[in-house]
Amino acid sequence: MRLEVVGSPGQRAADVIAEALKERGRCALALSGGRTPAPMFRRLAGNDVDWSNVDIYQVDERVAPDGHADRNLELIRNELLDGIEGKQPRVHAMDVTADDLEEAAERYAALLPEKLDIVHLGLGSDGHTASLVPNDPVLDVRDRMVAITKPYDGYVRMTLTFPALEAAERIVFLEAGKEKAGAVRALVAGDPSMPAGRLRARDVLVIADPDAAVSVAR
Repeated sequence: MRLEVVGSPGQRAADVIAEALKERGRCALALSGGRTPAPMFRRLAGNDVDWSNVDIYQVDERVAPDGHADRNLELIRNELLDGIEGKQPRVHAMDVTADDLEEAAERYAALLPEKLDIVHLGLGSDGHTASLVPNDPVLDVRDRMVAITKPYDGYVRMTLTFPALEAAERIVFLEAGKEKAGAVRALVAGDPSMPAGRLRARDVLVIADPDAAVSVAR
């Protein structure tokens, strides 16, 4: 795991992802939601990327109606897709309005490639990543790539599981703000007491601003 401390983590993360997209040609990219990645999405939309060769998957999604402001898909649409000129990437949205969510999770797992090329992740102050949250049974799921969580912060969620994340070629965390400092420190230390600290992937880059990385010994 590598840590980069930069003044504009969103711009840096966008450039890292854009370079990987250009190098790989055809690429499977998984994106998270939240507040932090909006600047990254906007910059990524303006990069010289052949989006027609990119498949976008969701890392996780809240179970809420289509178009709901809390849906991660709305952030991806508004901040990334609406800013792309010309050909659009193929977007594979999680079906969180299905009557049978477990069945919908199985269908989404069947859509995933054998391994994702790039996965963008966030990090909660409680140490969660994707929708792998403290004390949820989904943390121990090893036989499925996609699962449904218990209610968390007002929503049941569909999420990629640890096996799906750990199979990825590269993971890029994007972190900003003092409220993330403790979680970033634990993440970099590989603290298994928090969900993100249990992630074991081949290539993990943490891009953080000075506030988020202030407690990390360097």
